[in-house]
Parts: sequence; structure tokens; C-alpha cells
Amino acid sequence: MNHICRWCAAGAVALCVACSTPDVAHYADQQPRLDVAAFFTGRTEAWGMFQKRSGEIVKRFHVNLEGRERDGHFVLDEDFRYSDGTTQHRTWTLTRAADGSWQGTAPDVVVTASGHAAGNVLRWRYTLQLPVEGKTYDVQFDDWMVLMDDRTMINRAQVTKFGFEVGQVTVFFRRPAP
Repeated sequence: MNHICRWCAAGAVALCVACSTPDVAHYADQQPRLDVAAFFTGRTEAWGMFQKRSGEIVKRFHVNLEGRERDGHFVLDEDFRYSDGTTQHRTWTLTRAADGSWQGTAPDVVVTASGHAAGNVLRWRYTLQLPVEGKTYDVQFDDWMVLMDDRTMINRAQVTKFGFEVGQVTVFFRRPAP
């Protein structure tokens, strides 16, 4: 019996290590430095896809984004066009806190989204009301956005429900040439 307990304990430790994620502060020295508002001010384009946890690509999408300062907040409009022909619009209202973190709201975001930036990385977490085949599900997004150069950012998001992964979203953002 003691042998079984040791195996269970070792398995629990391995599971905890496998499920842990790095702290965004780990990237504080990485360059180029990400300024969220500066990157998204004006027009930005994005391309992405949603994959089920099996890896199957379910949907591809293109996004036109437009960002601007307004009344002490940063407003980011997103217009999605999906591979199945459907469209979606989302307007984020973002606020930078004194500690450099971000808070955000949007009509289909449950509770307030929160994000922390360090170096070239932003970790952005929120619960989104996701429409799927006539039903709406509350799913959690854990986005890791990495600035590659002054015009390119890559975002990888884990999508979960009840703590279990349901899929992943990969998005490439590109700013127009100056």
C-alpha cells in the first residue's frame, strides 16, 4: 500500500508541474518591449484559427482592428469574418492600472478581463460568451500575446470550460507598414 501512495504522490506532483504556467514577469527583459495601446492604435489586421483539443481546425478567421484613446480608456474595435461566412463585432474598453496591468470589458465578456504585460509579452485572461450552433457557452480564455517586432504579434490562447481544455486559438496580428 505504501508503494501505491508514493506513485500517487509522484503522479500528483508531475500533474501540477505539467499544468503550471510561467509567470509573465519571466519575460520582463525580452525585447522589443510591448506597449499594448501603442501596438493597437490605428489599424491592425489579424488572421487566426480555432482548433479543438484533438488538433482539428474548426474555424479560420480574419479580423480588422481599430484602436484609439477615448475618455482615459483605450477602445479596440474588432470585426471578425469567419471561414463559414459568419461575422462578429466586439468592442473592448481597456484601462491601464497604475501597476501597468490592464482591465477590459466587452459586451460578450463575463466579468472584467485582466492582463499583465512584461517585456514583449501580455497575458490576457477572460471569460467569453461563445456562440456555438445556436447555444451560448461561457468559456475561459488564457491568451499569451508575444510581440515579435514592431509590426507583428502572435497570440496563443488556451480555451477551457470547467478547467478542462476545449481548444486553442492561434492569432497573428500585423500592423501596416509605416
